[in-house]
Amino acid sequence: MTHKGRILLAAALATMGLGLTACNDSDDSASAQDSPSASAPASADPAASDSAAADPSSPSADTGDDGGAPAGGDVAAPGTKLKVGEKAVLPFEYGDKKGTIAVTVTAIQKGAEADMAGFGAKAKGMTPYYIRMKVENVGGTDLSYSSLKLRGELADGGPTGIVLIGDLPGKCDNDGAPQDFKSKGASYETCSLSATKTTPIAAASFDEGDAYSDSPVLWTN
Repeated sequence: MTHKGRILLAAALATMGLGLTACNDSDDSASAQDSPSASAPASADPAASDSAAADPSSPSADTGDDGGAPAGGDVAAPGTKLKVGEKAVLPFEYGDKKGTIAVTVTAIQKGAEADMAGFGAKAKGMTPYYIRMKVENVGGTDLSYSSLKLRGELADGGPTGIVLIGDLPGKCDNDGAPQDFKSKGASYETCSLSATKTTPIAAASFDEGDAYSDSPVLWTN
């Protein structure tokens, strides 16, 4: 079946779990393009009632954790720079779900060009990088089945210019959050696939939400 338009094609490839688009190519079934993303940061719910505040020992006095609460530490400011192995607490939105997560990039690993064979001829000359991370639910909201992708940035600070849709089974599995990712302390591990045809990828970037789209949080080796 033929799909018209880059967005519809990308959606179809995402369903299949594999796709790649090269910049300035509009007539190929593979998918890759420059793609800044933006979504609204999570917002806090109203505070507890006055009666609860008057009696801290009351069960109803529990402050609770909403999607915007910086539970587990202060939310990382836009432009924060971290080393691999360090954790950033971040606002997170996925569809109609909002919460606060902690992301720890555990590795930025260089793969081999041969690993990209499944993406077809468009992947020739591309070197993959595997951004491995641990994601923790620190806000305590229901974020089950959500998905997080970090982007690779080049050593010169620029974007790769390539968006990969899918993963490399057994090498970089982009697993989404499990069903039970809905309580404080729940965690899972996943991998974001990135690739370059030019200079090496040297950083992993979180750029989701208006506050981070122009000033992402970065992890470097």
